[in-house]
Amino acid sequence: MLREDVTEAIRAAVFEELAAVGFARMSIEGIARRAGVGKTAVYRRWKSKLSLVLDLLTAFAVEGLPAPATGSLYGDVRALLEVAAHALRHPVASQVIPDLLVEAARHPEITEAVRATLLDSQRGVVAQVVRDAVERGELARGADADRALDLVVGPLYWRLVVVRDARLPEGYLDDLAHASVAALRA
Repeated sequence: MLREDVTEAIRAAVFEELAAVGFARMSIEGIARRAGVGKTAVYRRWKSKLSLVLDLLTAFAVEGLPAPATGSLYGDVRALLEVAAHALRHPVASQVIPDLLVEAARHPEITEAVRATLLDSQRGVVAQVVRDAVERGELARGADADRALDLVVGPLYWRLVVVRDARLPEGYLDDLAHASVAALRA
């Protein structure tokens, strides 16, 4: 039987190793060293670094976040932006996400896992926000959750992940929330 504390130490080490050296240079040896275990402990759980990273991404996607329920579309959008900004500015995430996107271009398996982590999990949360707003009469029936996801998270993702400017001006999230809500209502 595999010890859960060892498995968790390995998972934590993977994120640290990804942030430090990236997927291409990441090794089972480096992961094992960071986790304080032997390579065999890693190989008992995963057959390769790719399967390990895919497993972690899938687990991360399944955990997901609950949809905010502030009682207003603006409040829900603002809460989503706050959580997304916090996550995207996290030191590990800010290193791991861009690297995984590069690797996704080379490995279709990573593409699917990244899609599940970054898109599908957020799609469900935003779909709930849209449904709630429709029920409250803040959005018209048939409002498109995919469009909402693009409008709400897209600009933030662009700024924090692509441009890599973690310095959000004061009021940026408020302005983005207002602009997103206005666009959704248009």
